[in-house]
Amino acid sequence: MFSSTIGPNDRIEDQPTIGIIGLGAMGKMYAMLFAKAGWKKIHVCDRPENYEIIREWCSSNIPTVQVSKDGHAVARSSDFMIYSVEAEFIGRVVKEYGPSTKMGAVVSGQTSVKAPEKEAFEKFLPQDAHIISIHSLHGPTVSTVGQPLIIINHRGSADALSLVENLLRSFRSRYVYLSYEEHDLVTANTQAVTHAAFLSMGTAWASEGSYPWEQGRYVGGIETVKVNLALRIYSNAWHVYAGLAILNPNAREQINQYAQSATELYKMMLEAGGALSNGKSDQSSEYDSERESKLRQRIEWAQGVVFGDPSKTRNRKPILLSEDILDKFSLGRSNTVSSVIPDPCAMETESSPRKANSHLSLLAMVDCWAHLDINPFHHLDLAATPLFRLFLGVAEHLFLNPALMDMTIQSAIYDTWHRANDLEFVVAARGWSQCVKFMSFEVYRKRFDETRIFFEPRFDEAGLLGGEMIKAVMASDMDAKSTKSS
Repeated sequence: MFSSTIGPNDRIEDQPTIGIIGLGAMGKMYAMLFAKAGWKKIHVCDRPENYEIIREWCSSNIPTVQVSKDGHAVARSSDFMIYSVEAEFIGRVVKEYGPSTKMGAVVSGQTSVKAPEKEAFEKFLPQDAHIISIHSLHGPTVSTVGQPLIIINHRGSADALSLVENLLRSFRSRYVYLSYEEHDLVTANTQAVTHAAFLSMGTAWASEGSYPWEQGRYVGGIETVKVNLALRIYSNAWHVYAGLAILNPNAREQINQYAQSATELYKMMLEAGGALSNGKSDQSSEYDSERESKLRQRIEWAQGVVFGDPSKTRNRKPILLSEDILDKFSLGRSNTVSSVIPDPCAMETESSPRKANSHLSLLAMVDCWAHLDINPFHHLDLAATPLFRLFLGVAEHLFLNPALMDMTIQSAIYDTWHRANDLEFVVAARGWSQCVKFMSFEVYRKRFDETRIFFEPRFDEAGLLGGEMIKAVMASDMDAKSTKSS
């Protein structure tokens, strides 16, 4: 085993060989980070049919990396090897290349779901191999600095663990130590519902056939986060989200509950605002009031379970930046349409107050967490992805702002402009839930690609704004932690 103090500036003959099987977006990120840090012996490969493409890419971006035609050459030569492949295929790939693992090597996986990875490693790796898996909880376009990097020492010596920690130190990530089982529970709790919400929003907007921010809807503040992050998800590879949703039992349960929460809340909204005609009898008015009260009671119940009593002072700084700062990252500008219920705490635009809507995606997310007894704040500092942190931030902003919440409920009941979009959202959420329930990767890919094609012309613009927004929120969060620690 190599010294735990070995560094990229040491003699090349003293350095371990780092191997990566799978040069997708994350595999490329890892290879580039290792090379940038100065590690001299990096061996990589992708599928044999991609050999020339990968060789050309590496020649242009990281020429010091050695490209092999298949995983056997990488496995035989690597002291620390990472399988950076889709969770759906991890078993097949490890079965093929696992027997070629170098004696005494440390083997890791960079999959988003660890149950299939654990099974494959235990079944196909040699007994002398050290199994220490990892998972960077962010996408390839997000800086690794300060982000959670999960390390799972499933079957590794203390020296093997020290080697892994040392090789990854240049990432400047924050190590989080979990078991395989803990990893899958934490990632489900922090990603499953978040992904389902954004996927459903995107599908709903695509089904309507127009970019909502260009129609004067979903512009500014909370809407900025929704739009930018929905487009950010659809600009990534579909399998990143499919593996987590379909192969993680915890995620399947949560996505099903999310669709159920969205459906039930939408029905309650329709029932509460169902009799708006003139000349209602006192009896019908009393009945409508009762239905509105039921909707409010359900929302308040979910708020209490997830956020506690809003009247009590919270010691933690809110996640979300102020809405005027978020407005800088908006893809659109508000039109002259105004809300039926004025927003007493919204920032005025040049032409109108910010437009209210039902925020069904947020209400359903908190309702889902409440029904499953999930406290999202338990995972916020442990292993929160940037997307989870931002979406939890907008939910917190909504649920802990009584005036904004009242406006949201009023809009959900009495406004009609967003009814069609809310219906599309419910249909989309149920569709994604059924896709996951049937465990169909092919249907998942087709649904994802249909929506992706609709938004693709706007990816460059949204990617730039979304990236800057995430940087601003993460920088604010790090400043808050630094202030608290000092």
